[in-house]
Amino acid sequence: MSVTIDSINLASGVIAGHVVRTPCVHSRTLSMMSGADVFVKFENQQFTASFKDRGALVKIASLGDEERSRGVIAMSAGNHAQAVAYHAQRLGIPATIVMPEGASVVKVRNTERFGARVILTGETIDDAAVSAHLMAADENLVFVHPYHDDHVMAGQGTLALEMLEDVPDLDVIIVPIGGGGLIGGIAIAARAIRPEVEIVGVEAEMFPSMYQQLKGLEVKAGGRTIADGIAVKTPGRNAIPIVRDLVSDIVLVSESQLEHAVQTYLEIEKTVAEGGGAAPLACLLARPERFRGRKVGLVLSGGNIDSRLLSMVIEHGLVRDGRMVRLGLEIPDAPGVLARVTAIIGETGANIIEVHHQRAFSNLSVKLADLDIVLETLDGEHINRIAMSLREAGFRVQPSQPNAALRGF
Repeated sequence: MSVTIDSINLASGVIAGHVVRTPCVHSRTLSMMSGADVFVKFENQQFTASFKDRGALVKIASLGDEERSRGVIAMSAGNHAQAVAYHAQRLGIPATIVMPEGASVVKVRNTERFGARVILTGETIDDAAVSAHLMAADENLVFVHPYHDDHVMAGQGTLALEMLEDVPDLDVIIVPIGGGGLIGGIAIAARAIRPEVEIVGVEAEMFPSMYQQLKGLEVKAGGRTIADGIAVKTPGRNAIPIVRDLVSDIVLVSESQLEHAVQTYLEIEKTVAEGGGAAPLACLLARPERFRGRKVGLVLSGGNIDSRLLSMVIEHGLVRDGRMVRLGLEIPDAPGVLARVTAIIGETGANIIEVHHQRAFSNLSVKLADLDIVLETLDGEHINRIAMSLREAGFRVQPSQPNAALRGF
């Protein structure tokens, strides 16, 4: 089988009634922020909270009775794992899932909840793949690859059918790239329906494997990224020629840009996006001039993010936007001084979250003390006003961490 618009249309029939037809909705605020006419495809509304429901079902549905009786095995950082486990359970097929040791806790638990046997091994998806292939051979299991499989790619391509049915005149579709199954399927379907549509891929800077592959560079990928779902060292062989022929550009985004996109989805669209799912928005916000004036579709591919990680993203965002700051002060070690400091801060309208008063562990004179105060603030200008008020009262003050919102502090 090779992936064509016909096989993608067939896949659409397979998933009908079993996979959510997610909305593709216009975002007025994201459009204002970017200067583009922005539509978001909310694949985080799938039952397992990612687009992987599509390809997993198409692949599993293609298996014969003998293959189903043997059981299936998959390797995944989490989204493919949950999709395979869910549809296997629904169809009464035993499932084994091999995941990297650093996989999101929520993804591991959800996969186990769907009745799969979960094995954690290796640092990356590629490491998990080695173990999964060995187990498939040893136990005679059917391997369900997350992206290097034509049935899976055809299933992912159904997403583009829906986007162009809802918004037929899209100029650009921005798609995250991990192994390439999603962008491969979308590119085939979208370009068959609307040949002039531009497909743009996005990778995390730490895992630029498809970008490097197409540029003829040595593939160097690795590290700890918030976009664990697209942290792939080796792109799918079936996807590489499709991306080369049908995808016009691959954009690399930084960790801070990914974090900002996750936070933006949360604040603007009131929806949870995982790092990889937020990559298209990160691309749009990082390169607004590239898409200004055009009708842009963003594939929000998934929303499975660990709550602890999400809380850290939110806190980082508050600091980056100047809505939270830690100030360091040198103060006289005398009664009433701390009360003066807090009174000055209160008069500026800031909220004190945390106070740390340090006497002993300091290089200051015994007559002085270090004071670290964490504040909720409005923005960088508000922080500057707080610092000015403290300095006018005779205190030495400086931010205790880098803050992009501060200018001339």
